Amino acid sequence: MQDPATFVDEKVEEIGNAIGDGHAIIALSGGVDSSTAAALAYEAVGDQLTPVYVDTGLMRKGETGGIRETFDYMDSLRIVDARERFLDALSGITDPEEKRHVIGEQFIREFETVAEDVGADYLVQGTIYPDRIESEGTIKSHHNVGGLPDVVDFEGIVEPMRDLYKDEVREVARELDLEEVVSERMPFPGPGLAVRVIGEVTEEKLAVAREANHVVEEELADHDPWQALAAVLGKATGVKGDNRVHGWVVAVRSVESRDGMTARAQEVDWETLQRIQSRITASHENVARVVYDVTHKPPATIEYE
Repeated sequence: MQDPATFVDEKVEEIGNAIGDGHAIIALSGGVDSSTAAALAYEAVGDQLTPVYVDTGLMRKGETGGIRETFDYMDSLRIVDARERFLDALSGITDPEEKRHVIGEQFIREFETVAEDVGADYLVQGTIYPDRIESEGTIKSHHNVGGLPDVVDFEGIVEPMRDLYKDEVREVARELDLEEVVSERMPFPGPGLAVRVIGEVTEEKLAVAREANHVVEEELADHDPWQALAAVLGKATGVKGDNRVHGWVVAVRSVESRDGMTARAQEVDWETLQRIQSRITASHENVARVVYDVTHKPPATIEYE
């Protein structure tokens, strides 16, 4: 990437030319990618942009409230409660790729509904280079790339950061003076907690994953990971109080990386790991055990699905 200031100037002009006199909506998740794309697009077309945050029920703890607070300066912000629709669409689905495609299609349909309401012709997305590489290869599809349905009811899709790596996106975010809570935020997958739940997505698994991820992000913040997360793997036998339980197994993962294309499992001290397992097992009566993932990328991916 060239100088961030030059990149911002060029992309603001590019977005303005692409949208012209039309109206655009942007898929806003609160992560650094979509937030940076939103800031670029807002600078380019102002009130011609409608940022849309879809509350899928697959988001981090407190995400919806954080979105309202961070982006309240965008008067046209729409928050869509689609939790029931997403969970219904995912019912019975266990295959990771099918999950991503279902989520991708559901996202698009939600955006199309808002687009029709506001008369938008264009969809802006925060797709970055690793998303495209992984979707165009054989690793996995991203809900906003390979997970898109075959028919998309927009005149055009605008992806101003499609050639950037994550560290470059952060540079652009800083250039745009985005708050540190956004510019330095660790990555979070587009499909959300659905890819941190192995097998079928249920309300109980999501509740466990949401609280466990909150614990991990809090406890490992000072370790400065590229990404830290928790995933619900399945069930195993445990003991709580005097009772034998068949409860959830939660995996904790923390990695170091430059661009997400490769990653190394982070060495975390025993005291921190014990504090994490204690908080997670106490967070839900049906959590039986916590394990720490020491696998690098490759051979593993950073996320579990």
